Parts: sequence; C-alpha cells; structure tokens
Amino acid sequence: MQRYELDESDKLLIEKGLEVLKNNFDDGIYNHTVGCALRCKNGKIFTGVNCDGIHGSCAEYITIGCAISAGERDFDTIVAVHDKHLNRVIPPCGNCRQMLYEYCPGIKVIVNDESGKLIKVEAKDLLPFAWQSVVC
Repeated sequence: MQRYELDESDKLLIEKGLEVLKNNFDDGIYNHTVGCALRCKNGKIFTGVNCDGIHGSCAEYITIGCAISAGERDFDTIVAVHDKHLNRVIPPCGNCRQMLYEYCPGIKVIVNDESGKLIKVEAKDLLPFAWQSVVC
C-alpha cells in the first residue's frame, strides 16, 4: 500500500469538510454528524454531510453524488471529518470503501495511520478483495 504525505491543499480540504459540517450540524437531532470534502482533479471542491435516518446515507456518498451530478468524474482526494475525532478525520465505513472502489479506485483518501499521523492512501487499498461486478 502506497502512502502519500498531505500538502496544504489537503489541509484545506479537511477545513472545507469541517466548515460544511459546522454549517449543517443538527444539535440534538444528529442527522448531520459527519462532513466530507472532495477535490476533483481540476481543482473543484465539493462538500456534503451525512443524511441520517432509517436508510441514511454517508457524507462520502452525498458528496460524490453532488460531484457526479455536476458532471465531474475525475476525482483526486476525499476526506470525511468530525471535529471530535482523532485529527478530525474519520475513515470511510465499509459501504463507502466499496462505493469509492467502484467509482474511483485511484482516489486518494485521507486517513489516520496506525500511529495517528494523517496520510493519504488510494481507495482500492482500503478494501482488499473487494466485490467486483462480473460480466458474463
């Protein structure tokens, strides 16, 4: 698994995720508890929050959906955040890892490594032996 160092644009991405969460956090309801920021290869940034409920959707799904709806398909880096988590960064859940693998396996994902240091890894490395559609 290749590990990439963060740069200033990655730190900005974390701040953008925290900003969208702060602007949409539902205190007491907790429908929006995770923020996400996605940078496309052309530099455009999209943000989103999770939508909780009986069939809720993670912030990563919402954010990728916004970008795709705007016509974007070439993604560079994504991060999910919460201000109370280690380094304010949350790793993607299993469903999000599968979605990222299917839509953009080479996207860089900001996560905490084993020592708590922020790094970037490719989405395909977060889900070994991922399900793949089979064409017969």
